[in-house]
Amino acid sequence: MITVTEATATAGALKRLSDEGVSIWLDDLSRGRIESGNLAELVGTKHVVGVTTNPSIFQAAIGSGAGYEEQLTDLATRGVTVDEAVRMMTTADVRAAADVLRPVYDATGGRDGRVSIEVDPRLAHDTRATIAEAKQLAWLVDRPNVMIKIPATTAGLPAITEVIGLGISVNVTLIFSLERYREVMDAYLAGLEKAAKKGHDLSTIHSVASFFVSRVDSEIDKRLTVLGTDAALALKGRAALANARLAYEAYEEVFSGERWTALGGARANKQRPLWASTGVKDPAYKDTLYVDDLVAPGTVNTMPEATLNATADHGEITGDTVTGGYAQARADLAAVEALGISYDEVVQQLEDEGVAKFEVAWQDLLDAVTKSLNSKGVDAE
Repeated sequence: MITVTEATATAGALKRLSDEGVSIWLDDLSRGRIESGNLAELVGTKHVVGVTTNPSIFQAAIGSGAGYEEQLTDLATRGVTVDEAVRMMTTADVRAAADVLRPVYDATGGRDGRVSIEVDPRLAHDTRATIAEAKQLAWLVDRPNVMIKIPATTAGLPAITEVIGLGISVNVTLIFSLERYREVMDAYLAGLEKAAKKGHDLSTIHSVASFFVSRVDSEIDKRLTVLGTDAALALKGRAALANARLAYEAYEEVFSGERWTALGGARANKQRPLWASTGVKDPAYKDTLYVDDLVAPGTVNTMPEATLNATADHGEITGDTVTGGYAQARADLAAVEALGISYDEVVQQLEDEGVAKFEVAWQDLLDAVTKSLNSKGVDAE
């Protein structure tokens, strides 16, 4: 049991972050976290106002088996397929988490209190199947505060438009490039226009655009290290922040333009930038780098628990660290390009790898559940 004094002490930097207009979401979920009361505790003491999941998170949670035995036994008894079993377990967790966060959703008018669940990553290059899966997930979870995650692949873009047009809130994931981010915002606006024509209340539709951060540094830093010059090494740890800051500049531009003005007048919500992959992968960098240096109003930062705890303990929240840095951000990316490192090549590689990694995690999850079902005397097909 955490005392009021302890809660205050650990939440100082997190409160400052929230006061700056950054919504803190937890990038993790498990049945144990829900049933133990840990998720509710994080909401109450660490300013967590949302949850994101992905195939890797579910693979870690369900693959361990902890907390899922009873449901696995019931599913095995029913003789369900492994795909159905996985969806029954993941949607049950998301539904329960959505109930924990429902008071936040109500208090913020639907802006926060959100829980995200991703379409099957094997559908990332199939528009029609992605749309069908998104509709099914929204129906299965059956909570107003669910967000359906759709990857920002070429095939994902028209799916985003269609799903938003149906009045379903969407978390667009795996965004790495500035060009693709603009396409995502365009897809969202087109979806809102469709929704308006169908008579949907635009004020009930929300979306975030998950712009991945640390992976950009991981790839570009690797290439800078290979070059090994003083000029190259001086640029390490700069590309990811530069990329994210220019994404926020694009967000400001799009959501102040004429097309947005008409939708905003119809009570539509802006699609907020969400900083994803904010856990620092290089131990040479401060572990709160992608929190402290990406503070801007109207954003979301989804953090793994280690980053959340690090921010609570020693985060340095000093105000807006984004909007004054556009010129330097452009200069940093230009300097990387000048060394022969192709921005377009890097971001496309990261998108391809991101989809592939989630496909592998999903298959690992299917394999683990298959093993569990078979151990209970069921031939999982």
